[in-house]
Amino acid sequence: MQDIFNPTRVTARVGGKEVIFETGRLANQAHGAVWMQCGGTVVLVTVCSQTLEFDKGFFPLTVEYSEKMYAAGRIPGSFFRREIGRPSERETLVSRLIDRPIRPLFPKGLKEDVQVLASVISADDENDPDVLALTGASAAVMLSPLPFEGPVAGGRIGRVNGQFILNPTHAEMAQSDLNIVFAASADALTMVEGSANFVPEDVIIEALEWGRKEIQPLIQAQLQLRELAGKPKMAYVPHQDNEALIARVRELAEAAGLDASMQVPDKLERKEARKAVKDRIMEALLADDAWADNEDALKEVPDIIAMLEKKAVRARILNEDRRIDGRDTRTVRPIQIQSSVLPRAHGSAIFARGETKALAVTTLGASTDEQRVDSLVGDVTKRFMLHYNFPPFSVGEVKPVRISRREIGHGALAEKALRPILPAEDDFPFTVRVVSETVESNGSSSMAAVCGGCLSLMDAGVPVSAPVAGVAMGLIKEGDKFIVLTDILGDEDALGDMDFKIAGTADGVTAVQMDIKITGLTTEIMGRAMQQAHEARQHILGEMAKVLAGPRSQLSKYAPQHAEIFVNPDIIRLIIGPGGKNIKAITTATGASVDIEDSGRVSIFAPTAESMERAREMIQYYDQRAEVGKNYTAKVRKILEIGAIVEILPNLEALVHVSQLDIGRVERPEDVARLGEDMVVKVIEINGDRIRASRKAVLLEEQGHPWNPEETARPQRSERGGERRGDRGGERRGGGRREHRDRRD
Repeated sequence: MQDIFNPTRVTARVGGKEVIFETGRLANQAHGAVWMQCGGTVVLVTVCSQTLEFDKGFFPLTVEYSEKMYAAGRIPGSFFRREIGRPSERETLVSRLIDRPIRPLFPKGLKEDVQVLASVISADDENDPDVLALTGASAAVMLSPLPFEGPVAGGRIGRVNGQFILNPTHAEMAQSDLNIVFAASADALTMVEGSANFVPEDVIIEALEWGRKEIQPLIQAQLQLRELAGKPKMAYVPHQDNEALIARVRELAEAAGLDASMQVPDKLERKEARKAVKDRIMEALLADDAWADNEDALKEVPDIIAMLEKKAVRARILNEDRRIDGRDTRTVRPIQIQSSVLPRAHGSAIFARGETKALAVTTLGASTDEQRVDSLVGDVTKRFMLHYNFPPFSVGEVKPVRISRREIGHGALAEKALRPILPAEDDFPFTVRVVSETVESNGSSSMAAVCGGCLSLMDAGVPVSAPVAGVAMGLIKEGDKFIVLTDILGDEDALGDMDFKIAGTADGVTAVQMDIKITGLTTEIMGRAMQQAHEARQHILGEMAKVLAGPRSQLSKYAPQHAEIFVNPDIIRLIIGPGGKNIKAITTATGASVDIEDSGRVSIFAPTAESMERAREMIQYYDQRAEVGKNYTAKVRKILEIGAIVEILPNLEALVHVSQLDIGRVERPEDVARLGEDMVVKVIEINGDRIRASRKAVLLEEQGHPWNPEETARPQRSERGGERRGDRGGERRGGGRREHRDRRD
């Protein structure tokens, strides 16, 4: 039995930090397992596989990344107090980050069901576990018997004060204008995803080349770990092509017009043309005695046809500079835009580029509409959300309607692209949600979400700093020759070698995402893609400006109204009331959302201007201050020997001296003042927090005798005697009450 306290360990130093690769302590029954550690952050990554019972038609690789709350010393906030079965949005996004660089490195035709699990079991709130998990996935597969063209390693690049930082801490990322996660092999980049604050393209290329070189110790560490503890690789025999069948299908395809079918510009017509070609080929084979009874061979025909289609399209692009829809390699498809298409939405736009069309809608909400997420670093709030939907009708299919990982990933990318242009919370305190409904799709729908989302924000009147556009770039590479394609179609994505999405303003990049299907991407290819993407982005921004050059000057009349007022912090609990009674009454009566801070800042979001004004009045009712000479309908709260204590405003009391209760002499205050009854009084003096009021002044005014402040500013002789017997009045704040004592001479 292996000594679990003496595992195999390899270390590497990158970005000034030690990264530990360890195997043999945990998960020894997995086919490959590695403990990845940097500082106090630990990720356990495992891989298991089993032989497929039947060919599924695709490589069934499953990657699941999970964050255990105990890793950060936290208890989950869910009702069940455990990590729920459905992964969070972050867990889904990190799972995609791991999947994308390792999937192309498994050999084509591998008949194994493969599962990679990455679990964060310790988190130090300094070193992000996502890039550790990415590198750990490669290391675990390297240790396993599975054939794998690795290793690859992951890293994050930040930039603070012009200096690149590898795997920056959370504190450093708060100051960084770059946040790019990437994966690389020993020779080239294999995956890129990230955001930037208007960073020029050449800086991003420089950052990625720098990062690729910096993580090479992680590549060497995996090779060393494989030598020390790797399992023998399973026997794998690559699929052998049936050359006779390929030759026969090629012959039939030429006769059936396969090449012409791949030149039909319209997507649906091309789909029908391709189907007709496939049907003719299958009919001919079924009528051919040499192949009619060979079921195994007939199963391979669709893949052979797809291979021939791919070769035909790629050859035409490489040799004739002509694409499926007739464009050259740099031209963007025709763009059409409509704004304000939904009558009641706060902002809306339709963005169409070729046969891809997105309906983007912006909704503004109150601060209470922020998304709250339970995470390793605590409760996180988001005031900007972008959700991307891809219903099956957008491609003419019938499928269950579910939120897929792809939809979550595309939405996150578009959100990264638009977040840098949003105004600061202090300047624009609304919660903002953008939804991009993909209503038609033929490639680059995520970048349509960026363009349409930006247009809908401007249509809603959100004061964005600059418009943002995005475009997807493709690649055709044969040997040393390569061609970069601008604004790729769906078929060009499937038949090509790269999908490189780049979004930004006229001045710089705000988001990037790159997936490749070849072993790696050189700096030369990336530079060409960035250059063409910049040209395309300028063109798209110009088309957008023809419809909306900037945000509308005013918010939609259907958007929430917002106002901020400041109240005395002492009366906050009065506004809230016992058990929230008062604040609930305000929100119920007005439909407004009210957010109160301890400083006394009150933020009000209301559906209409009228409800806003009413909510403001109801809140300010609790924060009124008495004015000398003003009449108030007061309620008698206490009767004393010297007079009566009345509440003139919420939580604000005054003394009505016995001499001020009536025009004539009053022997006993209770003859005039009765507990709980209303009394109209005039405030005649405010001395600090003590207030004196007079009912007599009101009665004299009713008889036509104007109130003279000089007559009541100081008490009469008889009143002074009373003054010596008692306090002159008081003010109650925060639910407390000043007690008036009878002080005898």
